[in-house]
Amino acid sequence: MNNSLNSKIRAQSLVDVVAERLEAAIISGQLAPGSKLSEQGLAISLGVSRGPLREAIRQLEGRKLLRRTPNVGVRVAQLSPNDLHELLIVREALEGMACALAAEHMTDDEIKALGKLLEEHGRQESVQVGTGYYQYAKDVDFHFRIVKGSHNSRMIDMLCDDLYDLLRVYRYKSSTEHGRAKKALQEHKEIVAALAQHDPVLAEQKMRQHIRNARVHVEAQIQADAEKSVSPVDTKLQASGSSPSRVVKRRIGSLKVQTE
Repeated sequence: MNNSLNSKIRAQSLVDVVAERLEAAIISGQLAPGSKLSEQGLAISLGVSRGPLREAIRQLEGRKLLRRTPNVGVRVAQLSPNDLHELLIVREALEGMACALAAEHMTDDEIKALGKLLEEHGRQESVQVGTGYYQYAKDVDFHFRIVKGSHNSRMIDMLCDDLYDLLRVYRYKSSTEHGRAKKALQEHKEIVAALAQHDPVLAEQKMRQHIRNARVHVEAQIQADAEKSVSPVDTKLQASGSSPSRVVKRRIGSLKVQTE
């Protein structure tokens, strides 16, 4: 993905554009889970004043992508490994069921439109070179359309409102592992084929397998990231009882524009 925080914003629809830039930076991992936002740094980086930036931040707080802690500030939402595992298990069950219902309720024209959407996704340079599979929100998101196609209002509320944005962070992360982007696109095509047959059992099976594969990849990545974050210097400091805070500050110093 392009660096979403380093190009200036023109004045039209300023708050929405700022929110979209921040959202893209969060989804792509440019603003990492748990990182603290620096309003001053972001305002300078984006070329905007604090007013529209703060309103954009409030929008993303409402969508659970950002979390504000009194006397601490605003951080990118982060899940513990156990919370993430539980959430992805729930996602597999709910989206599998949604896909089964979509096989029964989606029209042939809606399913054809899904196939065309995947053709557009396949033209993404990042998908072709295997660096990631980014889907913009809502109607241009493959999973969003399928959930909407379930015609189950309770399921739509859970998957398209309550869990939607936070799940997108980890969905994108799983696609950045080598070879995963192309594989995910192929799995999407297999889901569309099952929908086109209006076969709810096969559709649910294909969706569950797709989400299970994504879960395995993202959990492996998070485990690898956790292991990398403990450097030999940090390990030595921890063994001696010393604080690693100075080491951490040096390590993130180059990101001071985005984090504190």
